[in-house]
Amino acid sequence: MELYDVMRTTFACREFTGEPVPDEVLHRIVDNARFAPSGGNRQGWRIINVTETGIKQRLADLSLPTASRYLLEVQAGENPLNTINPSSVTAEQVAGAEPPQWLVAHIRDAPTLLVITVDMSLVASMDKDLERIGLVSGGSIYPLAWNILLAARNEGYGGTMTTWGVAAEPAVQALLGIPSHWAIAAIMPLGKPVKQLTRLKRKPVEQILFKDRRWLVLYPPQGASNRTVSLPNRMTVSPGTLGGAYPFVPMD
Repeated sequence: MELYDVMRTTFACREFTGEPVPDEVLHRIVDNARFAPSGGNRQGWRIINVTETGIKQRLADLSLPTASRYLLEVQAGENPLNTINPSSVTAEQVAGAEPPQWLVAHIRDAPTLLVITVDMSLVASMDKDLERIGLVSGGSIYPLAWNILLAARNEGYGGTMTTWGVAAEPAVQALLGIPSHWAIAAIMPLGKPVKQLTRLKRKPVEQILFKDRRWLVLYPPQGASNRTVSLPNRMTVSPGTLGGAYPFVPMD
């Protein structure tokens, strides 16, 4: 496939035919994905190919509490699990909710299931002293994870990057014998898609790419003017109308 076609048609696949990714294809996927960049080119990653049904079930179970919170926060009209606005959903509500088994079925039933880990002793976290959740560390592992999904698409397979199980990291580490300084970055189901999507919904470039401080026109600080503006591309917007909570739809 052409690179841009792969990039435009790699969707979050959660429904599989049941056909596993053959070992030789998985080897080829990782063989190409490993050329992803990482901080200092340290390549502090390891991937576990989970094949035992019982372990897959346990990983799905460990993902349930965070999946429950995610769903409850969405139902409350919130941007789920964000680190800026405190949630109105209580721990008691999460504990009392019916576990959303359907949200983790793709982990339990995945034909091929990868657990992607990174050695935190090799990761340079440039933002570790900032008063927010760190992001920079992800630059040393998520390019690899995304490369796996791109390579899988190129081979005719699909998958998705799930992170609900990360909240239960100590239990996942104990389950798979992972040392405590190795972080769980993602749990990734892979397989043959039941249906291959080719038209994905994404924001237009005009809502993503800005020159200099021009993004302030679309996303002004609180208290700024609410006047409507026209951009050079003839798109007319009112500041603030593109922000706020997004409706919950499955990512594709």
